[in-house]
Amino acid sequence: MRGKLIFPFLAELHRLDSVAMAGPGPGPHASGYDADFREPVLVDADDDGLSEAFRREFPPVRVPCQVEPDAFESLRMTPSGNSPRTSFELVFHFRDLERLGLVDAATGDALIRPSDRLGALYDVMGALVQAVRTPPGLYVTEARPTGFGLHRRRPRRNLLLVTFNDRPQARGLA
Repeated sequence: MRGKLIFPFLAELHRLDSVAMAGPGPGPHASGYDADFREPVLVDADDDGLSEAFRREFPPVRVPCQVEPDAFESLRMTPSGNSPRTSFELVFHFRDLERLGLVDAATGDALIRPSDRLGALYDVMGALVQAVRTPPGLYVTEARPTGFGLHRRRPRRNLLLVTFNDRPQARGLA
């Protein structure tokens, strides 16, 4: 028995495409990734005088998740600029990640990783509950399994605890 989520929502995730980031980058960079600083390069793509991180993302995917009440309140206050804390956590079930192809078949690791971005939260019927303004955005800073279910004969990963922060954390490219 692997359990289930309580009061699920749908998290719209924008996963960083590190393979595309390693390809030709903007301007003088050979790629969209700065190997010296270990982060995406900054470019002014829209000529507004502000540089943004050069990101290439997979198409967004909606993943069932559990939102803790404190985390939702923090997310709700962020668009108004009144963010009492800059990070919060969502809980995902490995059964849902497996169904959506978000688990590496060879290693069993979740494919939700640091630098992936949260776009919005939806209710289970698909209605928008809360959009995440980007910038600043909310980015995965940690994703770790938290349990292996209750089945004795064949234990399997159960839940994935994902921490989001308002600043992207660089990660090496695969």
